[in-house]
Amino acid sequence: MIVHDFSNKKSVLNQFISEMRDVSIQKDSMRFRKNIERIGEILSYEMSKTLNYKSQLVRTPLGEKEMRVPVNDLVVCSILRAALPFHNGILNFFDKAENAFISAFRHHPDGDDDFEVIVKYLASPSIENKTLILTDPMLATGKTLENVLKAFEKHGTPKQIHILSIIGAKPGIEYIKPIFPENTHLWIAAVDDTLNSRGYIVPGLGDAGDLAFGEKL
Repeated sequence: MIVHDFSNKKSVLNQFISEMRDVSIQKDSMRFRKNIERIGEILSYEMSKTLNYKSQLVRTPLGEKEMRVPVNDLVVCSILRAALPFHNGILNFFDKAENAFISAFRHHPDGDDDFEVIVKYLASPSIENKTLILTDPMLATGKTLENVLKAFEKHGTPKQIHILSIIGAKPGIEYIKPIFPENTHLWIAAVDDTLNSRGYIVPGLGDAGDLAFGEKL
């Protein structure tokens, strides 16, 4: 796996991540969602530099100009529900991409720290020989991405996989490296060192889904 970690790079990403982490700012759910969308746009731009391009002649009112434009068949799949603003940010840059959505949630069968990730819903076009973009805002243990990859087995084999995340934990990144193809790219805005006993990123930012859309039962 090829990891593109922007944690230590000077950019406006740091401002958006700081606001998402700050307990006094993250109470503003609209701002929280907007920052997720902005980060989706920035990571999409960075990812676009690795895509395939072709030359295309464009006619202007005053002449013609040869331009290089991307030619990849993209499928953007977001893991519900925190990834919805992320998905919008990506579509702002890749407006011709196909779309997929998958539900994945943690289930604690005994009420303790141990959990399993359950996938119950997947709506997707064929991903055969296409570029699959998986969006998971919080890459914690990596088990969600593992189960999402398994769920896609019946939808074809992509020629390339890109994973876009906002914050990840080092253990989770290490966990998914052998699971995904070697040429998979991970684009991540920030990386934290540890997980707590329940598998949440520390210091992280809390539950991204709740902060974006409100608490659930």
